Amino acid sequence: MTYWILLGIGLLAGVLAGMFGIGGGLIIVPALLLIVKMKETEAIATSLAALIPPVGLLGAAEYYRSGFINFRYAALIALGLFLGAYFGARITIGLPTPVIRRLYAGFLVVVAARMLWMGK
Repeated sequence: MTYWILLGIGLLAGVLAGMFGIGGGLIIVPALLLIVKMKETEAIATSLAALIPPVGLLGAAEYYRSGFINFRYAALIALGLFLGAYFGARITIGLPTPVIRRLYAGFLVVVAARMLWMGK
């Protein structure tokens, strides 16, 4: 079950990255914290490992030296990102600009509310 959740996190991150041009970490880290129940450092490290080329290479190397990266999780998320970015781009290309802006703003409000009031 966890593998499907991780693949879903990557897919969602990819779709939203394709739709809004956002970094996957905006979705991946909160999802790993809230859904998978990872510790903060492990969630950040695993997200960086999934996003490695080239964005997180130096940061991921430091987390690796400290033993925080879950490579299996990072690989599944990366696969979801790869596929999801394509679908996100396909979805967004046909949407009017105001709809894109409202969807992204709504997403940010939901993530912020979840992090502020429904965290640990």
